[in-house]
Amino acid sequence: MPGKAMIGTAPSEAVASALLGARVTVTGGLGFIGSSLARRLATLGSDVLVLDSRLPGSGANPFNLHGVTGRVRVETCDIRDEAALRQHLKGCDYLFNLAAQTSHQGSMDDPMLDVDINCRAQLGLVEVCRTASPKVNMVFASTRQIYGRPDYRPVDEKHPIRPVDVNGINKHAGEEFHRLYHEVYGMRCCSLRLTNTYGPRMRIMDARQTFVGIWLRHVIEGRPFEVWGGSQLRDFTFVDDAVNAFLLAAVSDATAGRAFNIGGCDVVSLRRLAELLIEANGGGCFKIREFPAELQRIDIGDYYSDDKLFREVTSWAPRVGLGDGLARSLAYFREHLPQYV
Repeated sequence: MPGKAMIGTAPSEAVASALLGARVTVTGGLGFIGSSLARRLATLGSDVLVLDSRLPGSGANPFNLHGVTGRVRVETCDIRDEAALRQHLKGCDYLFNLAAQTSHQGSMDDPMLDVDINCRAQLGLVEVCRTASPKVNMVFASTRQIYGRPDYRPVDEKHPIRPVDVNGINKHAGEEFHRLYHEVYGMRCCSLRLTNTYGPRMRIMDARQTFVGIWLRHVIEGRPFEVWGGSQLRDFTFVDDAVNAFLLAAVSDATAGRAFNIGGCDVVSLRRLAELLIEANGGGCFKIREFPAELQRIDIGDYYSDDKLFREVTSWAPRVGLGDGLARSLAYFREHLPQYV
């Protein structure tokens, strides 16, 4: 296995030296963030294996790996299939665990499916790793949703865990399985609590994963989009910055057994975000409407992250502001819209 990066090494050097030639697996690797990770890993010279269930509604899109399929192996594999996981993960050096049911409302509509994928299967995965690849470095994609409605902002890692939906409860359970296996078995596991991640290759056909995606689609197609409420404050992470966070979390010794918030450059209201999107597009319009009652019940209100801990541990910092990130996203989807709608 390639040598682990030491704290104090420049992040770019640490990532490059640790991941060059490493056997790396990305679960959920046909999805938005997973495919972005796989693409970056391929450029770093890793031996990349993407595992994805390709379940309907999961966000899996083979086009996300367009242009790198010669350097990335793709296998259809549901993380609930422990026998298949054991075969694929044996001897793995790094595992980026992004396989999940990601819809918050979906978790309320079908809670048992969410439990199956985001809770039970996560325990099965770390147990498979314990026996098949006990030295693997694992990074689990968690969510800000585990905090629920904030008592204070910005929200740091000391904030109470109080999820408002089934998805948040199960994602927290997934975090805890990774932490437990670090503490009991010495496995290198950490979790990143993501906020709103956006950028090229995100799901834009609907609002199942994020409202930003459907906004992008509508503005590109010349249609008005809806802003629910409008005053809620949010922070946003451009996907390239999120990928950098995952890579640094994987190679840093200081992240093992811990959970970290990941934020972004800007905190804005949803109304201001809509205005920035129209500015980046050079035109468009939106409508403010009342937040739907059925979704209001699981909305967390204002949220933005305090991610100082991760910045201190890894020297990570977001580099892409909202204006630039929205412009890059629009350019990508204008070119590739048929592959995403």
